[in-house]
Amino acid sequence: MRGWTVPRFGEPREVLELTDLPDPVAGDGERLVAVEAASVNFADILYCRGTYQEKPPLPFTPGLEVAGTDPTTGERIFGPVVMPHGGYAEQAVLSSWHPWPEGMTAAQASGFFVAYQTGWCALHHRTSLRAGETLLVHAAAGGVGAAAVQLGVAAGARVIATVGSADKAEVARRLGAHEVIVLDGAPDALIPAVKDLTDGRGADVVYDPVGGDTFDASRRVTAWEGRLLVIGFAGGRIADAPTNHALVKNYDVIGVHWAAYRKRAPELVDAWQRELEALWARRAIDPLVGAEYALADLPDALDAIAARTTTGRVVVTP
Repeated sequence: MRGWTVPRFGEPREVLELTDLPDPVAGDGERLVAVEAASVNFADILYCRGTYQEKPPLPFTPGLEVAGTDPTTGERIFGPVVMPHGGYAEQAVLSSWHPWPEGMTAAQASGFFVAYQTGWCALHHRTSLRAGETLLVHAAAGGVGAAAVQLGVAAGARVIATVGSADKAEVARRLGAHEVIVLDGAPDALIPAVKDLTDGRGADVVYDPVGGDTFDASRRVTAWEGRLLVIGFAGGRIADAPTNHALVKNYDVIGVHWAAYRKRAPELVDAWQRELEALWARRAIDPLVGAEYALADLPDALDAIAARTTTGRVVVTP
């Protein structure tokens, strides 16, 4: 089969190789699928660099989640892959799986796991987002942020979305955001904007997949007894959290490492997926696919993710 492999760690475009690979073999409790769509995540870039929390043995095929067809049963399923047999290939191996929800496209199904699971874990497990609270979502037009916006609206929160450029503002509004702040490369602009929108109170919950300067500004707009959710570091810099500031404002800084639950508490992951599928059934959430790339163009897709020029989910199709 054709697929991408990472023989050494480095920048994705420099290390990825498209080649003929042996067909993967599913082990006990695993499923082989013919890939119809693979969702692209920022974590795939970190996997290629060797800087993700987990490092698969070299060489490996990246791609964390796919939608595909079981070649034996014909069942259409989606879910997370088993490394080293990732999703950027014609076939992949799944560690757990779910039937495609009725009405979803392959591209939507391929991105209906990591981003939405992360959002549910953060907003309903690591904290409890309540109706009427204000939720501030960073990078709201991207795949992870878009899922959080929709989940926040579904929970009855007032959602303030931040985006990096004016052209993404309308995307955030279509996702359901009640207010949109265009940062345009100036994270400090967040502070007066949020204070103005909240009459100086700040956001009850902040959903931050960016880190760095964005985290620094977010601390200053987290409300008294608020919760600042650390989702990731797409901005590149891992920020510090001064404990004296958290003490004075009585807010929580909460880490969200959703992937750990797949091993530590898989029953929770299954329960969260049932909640998400119930939201899809009544169309309270609707995965946004912003761009689709051919398998051969994977480096372009990863470059676009790294440059943060994309909206919604970015998907690769064999």
